[in-house]
Amino acid sequence: MSKVLRYIVFGLIFSVVLLIPLFIGESPFSIKDLFFNRDSISAQIILNIRLPRIVFAFLVGASLSLVGSVFQVLLRNELATPYTLGISSGGALGAVIAIKTGLIIQILGFSTSVIFSVSGSLLTVAIIYFIARERYELSTFTLLLAGVTIGLFFSALILFIHYLADFTETYRMIRWLMGALDVVGWRFPITVAAVFIPVFIYLYIHAPAFNLLLSGSEMAKARGVEVQKLQKWSFIISSVLVGTCVSMAGPIGFIGLIVPHVVRLIMGPDHRKLFGVVVLAGGLFLIWCDTIARSIIAPAELPVGIITSLIGGPFFIYLLIKHKVSG
Repeated sequence: MSKVLRYIVFGLIFSVVLLIPLFIGESPFSIKDLFFNRDSISAQIILNIRLPRIVFAFLVGASLSLVGSVFQVLLRNELATPYTLGISSGGALGAVIAIKTGLIIQILGFSTSVIFSVSGSLLTVAIIYFIARERYELSTFTLLLAGVTIGLFFSALILFIHYLADFTETYRMIRWLMGALDVVGWRFPITVAAVFIPVFIYLYIHAPAFNLLLSGSEMAKARGVEVQKLQKWSFIISSVLVGTCVSMAGPIGFIGLIVPHVVRLIMGPDHRKLFGVVVLAGGLFLIWCDTIARSIIAPAELPVGIITSLIGGPFFIYLLIKHKVSG
């Protein structure tokens, strides 16, 4: 099979797997209404609910998977995830504070929870970055340790706020912390895409440098890689991407752990191939997790974070056991 034919076959398979969830749901799907009667209920459901939700799920899954693969290189730890550094905990704390205070703020159409969550994530990034700086270098060990510590501290604050909350506030907090992709319209998908695209371009351009970084910082420096600059900017922009996703979808865990490992086993460690495949695989993985979540107990739906955790939990234990045996 020629290279062009392989790409065509892959594109067709990808399109089919991506579009099947459009046909899954309680409401009927009418292709005729979609193209010839845009004002029908069927067309509105597809264009304003299902399609934005699928695109949003793809972008969030792609973002978390991409950042997971980057953090595993930067920290040289195969168990590193977008949530290892406490960024999701900072975002969750911001959202919980917004729910508890009951403030109603709208900036560019975004709610108080989104605004506070982004602020919490960015605050976490700033704290961890300045803690981990050692003589203008990023210490990967300090970075990891600071992230875990701050994550635990923020989790304790979240529990404290839970204790002070009433029943309604507690329900809203718990529901948000479980993760959700039930968006209406295109505002959230467009916002995530606006952050994801430049981050992906930057990381993909520097994919050869990440390959050299696998051999260690000193070896990468000897080959001409500006390790300090690469670490700093990769950490900052990746964290901003995670913060954006968490603020809108909640802390959906394990995707940044599962997908990079599976893709790495199949494709190998070359980041020039890895980044692209990780993005596609992570997006499709979250789309189907969300499809299962909204279909398994229809017409009600489960939070998508439950599905990803049920899949990711056993996988994480497997990695721990493998790491212990190999170590």
